Amino acid sequence: METPDIQAIVRQAIQEFTQQQHQRAEPAYKAELVEERKRREQMERRLNELVEENKRSRQVAEEAQRGAAIRSELQRLGVAKIDLAYKAVQDGIFRAEDGRYLARSESGETSMKDYLASFVSENPEFLPARISGGSGMTTTQKAPAAGHEHVDLERIRPGMDPEEMQRVRQEIVRVASQTLRGL
Repeated sequence: METPDIQAIVRQAIQEFTQQQHQRAEPAYKAELVEERKRREQMERRLNELVEENKRSRQVAEEAQRGAAIRSELQRLGVAKIDLAYKAVQDGIFRAEDGRYLARSESGETSMKDYLASFVSENPEFLPARISGGSGMTTTQKAPAAGHEHVDLERIRPGMDPEEMQRVRQEIVRVASQTLRGL
C-alpha cells in the first residue's frame, strides 16, 4: 500500500479552496469593473460636453466682442443706421491670430478701421441726412432758447401737473434738437 502524499493532498485542497473563493468573488469583481467602466465613460462624455460648451461660449464671446468693436467703429464714423451697416459688413471682418480685426476686401486684407471708413465713404446713405426736412416732414415744436431747466426723471410720473408736464416736454424737445444738430 502506498502512503498518501499528505503535502500533495494539502496543496490540492488549498488550490481547490482558493479556486472556489476566486470563482465566488469573480462575479463581484466583474460587476465592479463594469460599474467602474460605466462611471469612467460617463465622466468622459461629460468632459467632452463641457469642452464643447466651453468652445461654444468662447465663440459667442468672441462674436460679441467682434460685433461690439464693429458697431463702435461705425458709431465713431458717424453712421446713423448702425445695425443695418453692421449687417452689411459683418461677414467681411474677422480676428487675426495676433488679435487685430482685419477685413477682406478687393485689395486684400486691410485693417477694420480702413475697411469701415471706405465702406462709409462709398455708402453715404448710412450717414445722417445733411438736410433735414422734405415733403413728409411735419412741423416740429421749436426748443426754447434760454432759461431751460433740467428735468429730474424721478419727478416724471402719471397724474403730474399739466404745466410741469409741458415743461418736461419742452426740455425733451430741446435735448432732442441739440442731439440731432450734433451740439
